[in-house]
Amino acid sequence: MNIANKDLNLLLFFHVLYQERNASLAAVRMSLSQPAMSHKLNKLRHEFGDPLFVRAARGLTPTPGAHQLALQVQKLVEDIEAFYEQCEGRDFLTRAERIHIYTTDYMEQILLPGLLPVLRQEAPNLVLITHNTRGLLPREELEKGTCDLAIAGFYEQLPDTFHQQRLLSEDFVVLAAAGHPLLNEGLDLNTYLSCEHVLTTLTGDLNGLVDRELQRQGLARKVVAGLSSFLAPSRLIRGSDLLLTCLRSVGEDAIARDPELRLYSLPLSLPRIDMMQIWHERTHNDRLRSWLRHKIQQHTQALNSCT
Repeated sequence: MNIANKDLNLLLFFHVLYQERNASLAAVRMSLSQPAMSHKLNKLRHEFGDPLFVRAARGLTPTPGAHQLALQVQKLVEDIEAFYEQCEGRDFLTRAERIHIYTTDYMEQILLPGLLPVLRQEAPNLVLITHNTRGLLPREELEKGTCDLAIAGFYEQLPDTFHQQRLLSEDFVVLAAAGHPLLNEGLDLNTYLSCEHVLTTLTGDLNGLVDRELQRQGLARKVVAGLSSFLAPSRLIRGSDLLLTCLRSVGEDAIARDPELRLYSLPLSLPRIDMMQIWHERTHNDRLRSWLRHKIQQHTQALNSCT
């Protein structure tokens, strides 16, 4: 076989598409137009004689052939990245810089315990500073350079000068106190609506995803408190009749800390939440920040594989 006849860029294209499972997100990440994306996908399918990715309810789903290729391609891409990193040197890791990340207390808890020790070892002069994103994309801060990276699951309609990458995908669950008097027979929608609720609101708006879905069905729940934290509300649940609808990892962490709490399936159909990291074009090619984004992605992928 003559490797000169092969388009090795297709391997990177496959790798990114397999990670994102979404043609639009992969196109943004690789700075490709939609026509160029479709052209590369057709070449990829022809190259391997397999559809590789087919349309699903939300994005794309890999075929068995794609799953079989994925580990080999990932290893090849990582080896090539390591080769060029070795050629270019790693002096950028000695830079003494402060990097500002706008995110939530939830993502701080998910990321920092595992990520910070790695950064301290590999980039010892790097200082991370986190800020509360307060429910809004810090567009001006990203454009001015006072924010290097924004991480959350609620950013929408990004400008063309912004890049994004999916880190985590989570569903919703319901957290309640053990021995809740209304949950002896489990949690159905009627029981859910008869209870009182607390929720997280970064903007002060009590009309969240759950409430909008209930409104769509002509229903409503009674919210008695809205807190500006993803983690603090779980502490209000213990010994009360309140319910908290939260991301699964928040609920699982709460139960691990407090055996007096229980987790229930949400009796509503809601889309999963994608946690994204967002950055501006001005920092896209900065080696230190690119390296940090890669470390964050690696860390969250490891978390995904454990769930």
